[in-house]
Order: sequence, then structure tokens, then C-alpha cells
Amino acid sequence: MKYKTISITDSQKLIEESSPLILDCRDVKDYRAGHLENSLHVHEGLKESLVKRGDRQRALLIYCYYGHASEHLAEFFSDFGFKHVYSLEGGYSSWKEQCHTGD
Repeated sequence: MKYKTISITDSQKLIEESSPLILDCRDVKDYRAGHLENSLHVHEGLKESLVKRGDRQRALLIYCYYGHASEHLAEFFSDFGFKHVYSLEGGYSSWKEQCHTGD
């Protein structure tokens, strides 16, 4: 496996220390309803742009609803030579549960 599954706690450290590119691979409706700060909604154009011109040394933190689809996307970017790719364990639902219990 070329990417790592990362816990909520470790992802928070990664965000603070490395300023990763954060990618949300949920559908656009759910992205608009709420997402991790500074995350980008993944669409085909963004994927293509990152593969062609993306910084392969910059960390990528990818999340979806529950942590499954993000693993596929993490593998995709790893296969294209991105060196530091992370899939958020439990996805946005776990992040929201752990980090925004007051919402």
C-alpha cells in the first residue's frame, strides 16, 4: 500500500504541521453543506490537473463519507507518484463527530 490511512488526531497534526492539500471526494451537495476547512471538492478536472501539474512532494489528505472511497482515490494518486498520500479514517462523518460535536 502506497498511501496511509490516518486517524482524526493524526490528521489534525498533519494539517497543522504540513499544510497538506485536502481533497473532499464526496458529492458536491454534501461538500457545499459542510467540509474540512481549506478542502477542495474533487472533480475530474481537478484530478487531471493534479496528475499533470501537481506537486508530488506535497502531502495529500483525502476524505469521503466514511473512509472507503477516499482509499481508492488515495491509491489513484499514489499510483501517479504522489509520495505522501493519506486517507482519513472514518471519513467526514467521523471528523464531524469528533471535532464538531456542538454543531
